[in-house]
Amino acid sequence: MAEPRFLTIDTAGVTPEEGAPAPDRLIAGDPKFRTWNVEERDGGLYAGIWEATSGKWRIEYDEWEFCHILSGVSVIAEDGGEARTVRAGDSFVLRPGFRGIWEVVETTRKEYVIKL
Repeated sequence: MAEPRFLTIDTAGVTPEEGAPAPDRLIAGDPKFRTWNVEERDGGLYAGIWEATSGKWRIEYDEWEFCHILSGVSVIAEDGGEARTVRAGDSFVLRPGFRGIWEVVETTRKEYVIKL
């Protein structure tokens, strides 16, 4: 049977990858990550759900990422730019070259699509 062309972002049956910011990027707290990749394609395309607990760390993007916040509150501050608070219902794109700080104020869960 051919692979389906319609894929729901559903974490049922997907074991989450667990992680945390690299120690040299950690600014505050003890944030923990869980990532459910439901789509992973050759050429560097990923889609799924990511969740992080409270904390603050430096971020650096070499990839393009679309994010849609499902729950929680985070503050994302670009180096040399303004800090933006994101919460449930917010959608945004982080472009390659984005450098800054991600602070999770309340455990945050997002849907994402990443293209390397």
